[in-house]
Amino acid sequence: MAPLDELLKQYELTKGNLCPGSLLGIRMAVLGCSLIGVEDPRGTDQKNLIIWVEIDRWLADAMEVVTGVRLGKRTLKFLDYGKLAATFLNIQTGKAVRIVALELSRRLADQRHPEIESKHARQMTSYREATDDELFVVEALHVRLSEMDAPGHPRSRVICSHCGDGVNDGREVSFEDGSALCRSCAFAAGYVPPFALGGKGLRENSDKIWPVGSIWSSHSTTFKTGSDASE
Repeated sequence: MAPLDELLKQYELTKGNLCPGSLLGIRMAVLGCSLIGVEDPRGTDQKNLIIWVEIDRWLADAMEVVTGVRLGKRTLKFLDYGKLAATFLNIQTGKAVRIVALELSRRLADQRHPEIESKHARQMTSYREATDDELFVVEALHVRLSEMDAPGHPRSRVICSHCGDGVNDGREVSFEDGSALCRSCAFAAGYVPPFALGGKGLRENSDKIWPVGSIWSSHSTTFKTGSDASE
């Protein structure tokens, strides 16, 4: 992994101005890769890493700069949870961790460097100096990656019976009569499927594709994705 200063420069070159949040994200990415044994995410380990980010802000940019993961490669996954958190999976070994930025890290800069007038400068200085334990909490997870969520060519393609759009990789909602809807038609476009009203229109086992995106179960510490989410 490149030194922190080099990663910060690379971020500025590719993403623009560096902020305290992006610095925090870069440190999270470095820590996550280290904990799951990914030493060269842009080189020899590039096919072994998948990252789920839980917020649509600078965190995803930081992950991309440090590791090279991308939505287009299906190695970067987005969960719209609004949390400063990310899950790192080493596909080869199965080792995975979820890292969350501590709320206390926001006050750390004020406590550590009250002499620095600028809030931006206080946070930048503090986030560089702080230990990982001061900034993050880490949880080991067991991640089960569905074939439908893995990188590579689409595994399936279904045409929505309502709008005619193609739907890849098991994201459709299927019914017992053999028809299928895309999720936008099923949940947001004015059409209410039978199961939403308590009916029995779903085909057997089609509840496996109910979740939108990827979810992880805190009670079982198992990351569940795509078509395996309900198992």
